[in-house]
Amino acid sequence: MTTPDLSPAESARWALRAGVPLDAGRHEAVAATANHIHGVLAALRNLDLGETVPAAAYHAVPATAATAHTGNETGTGTKEAGHAAV
Repeated sequence: MTTPDLSPAESARWALRAGVPLDAGRHEAVAATANHIHGVLAALRNLDLGETVPAAAYHAVPATAATAHTGNETGTGTKEAGHAAV
């Protein structure tokens, strides 16, 4: 479903309705920003997430004692010489 772009005059009207009056010089920039956000949201709505579960369903598993501290504070996968453990 596509919707027409928001015009600068419409952006001013909606902003005023929300209690945020805009200077005349900002109408076009606000309309362009709103149209961009609308485009991004439309692209996200079109994503096929398949059977991806919502993020709220994710349960983190606490690290075990064996994996909690690896001595790899640099994040490189190897313990580098000259770096003290934090």
